[in-house]
Amino acid sequence: MESVAGTVTHDPPPAAGGRQGGPLIVTEDSELLDDLLRLCAAAGATPEVHHGVPERRGSWEAAPLVLVGDDAARRVRGAVRRRGVVLVGRDQDDSGVWRRAVEIGAEHVLMLPDGEQWLVDRIADVAEGVGRPALTVGVIGGRGGAGASTLACALAVTSAREGLRTLLVDADPLGGGLDVLLGGETAEGLRWPAFASSRGRVGGGALEESLPELHSLRVLSWDRGDRIAVPPQAVRAVLAAARRRGGTVVVDLPRRIDDGVAEVLTQLDVGVLVVPAELRAVAAAGRVASAVGMVLRDLRVAVRGPYPPGLDDREVARLLGLPLVGEVPDEPGLSRPDAGTAPPGAAPRGPLARFCEGFWERALVEAGAA
Repeated sequence: MESVAGTVTHDPPPAAGGRQGGPLIVTEDSELLDDLLRLCAAAGATPEVHHGVPERRGSWEAAPLVLVGDDAARRVRGAVRRRGVVLVGRDQDDSGVWRRAVEIGAEHVLMLPDGEQWLVDRIADVAEGVGRPALTVGVIGGRGGAGASTLACALAVTSAREGLRTLLVDADPLGGGLDVLLGGETAEGLRWPAFASSRGRVGGGALEESLPELHSLRVLSWDRGDRIAVPPQAVRAVLAAARRRGGTVVVDLPRRIDDGVAEVLTQLDVGVLVVPAELRAVAAAGRVASAVGMVLRDLRVAVRGPYPPGLDDREVARLLGLPLVGEVPDEPGLSRPDAGTAPPGAAPRGPLARFCEGFWERALVEAGAA
């Protein structure tokens, strides 16, 4: 709670089951109401509508979001102050709307139609019960064959085994498909081409349910058909939806930075650059780090042995000027053609799984999610 102009402000309580329901709409303007109902429908939310402050005790305080029409500002002036109140109007030239917003304790003033997309996103957020966004980690190879895809799969498998909602995203259309590494090439579910026409907001729950489930995690990979370009805005919408669901998101990144990859980089919390302990690999990784570092602030290095004389993981990190995650251990059997469908990191007591467990333990503590 906090005090605003001498009145107690309440945060709306979360609803049971993780979903908070639809917003409360307060207006007598029929045209404005039609627009707000349309936007609620677009966001997948069912609102409660009143002409003034609801008479039913607690309705005003409990709603996850309150949309007050400018026509109703006077009628809600005496209501309990709370967060999540938006004053919605149409007249862009009405300077008095800001005074009315202060009088009712509104956090935002929104003018239609310009603010429609923002409002749809906000309504959908409360309808989905959005909390802490997913801790999102990108893995990229310092050179070709560095083992980035293997580490990305192992991180995702380990996260899922720890009971976290986990999504593994294949951001490299030329990489062969992470579903193959997980032994699920024929698993039912959508692949990237199905999202190529996505615009605006993608529902987090709908995205999760549409993807193949392998080893207790969801996977967004590529199909075996002709390559289809996924526009940057679609990449942005899909990854944003994945992050809204919470838990962890692991992204296997290509070494080239195009517009779509740049969209992914802007949504990462941490990047891991996988570098074999070779001088040529370190030189190549330096160029990758320079390009990635222009967008991603937190980039770290994980080193793979064996080491030549005079070179170890700390020296590789020093040469690249990046924080060291550690040495990525070899996993016996992963390179054998008869290894079956067990994915990287599947052996709970294996060296790769232990490395990934340590990574998540540190990352989650740093993110305040543990």
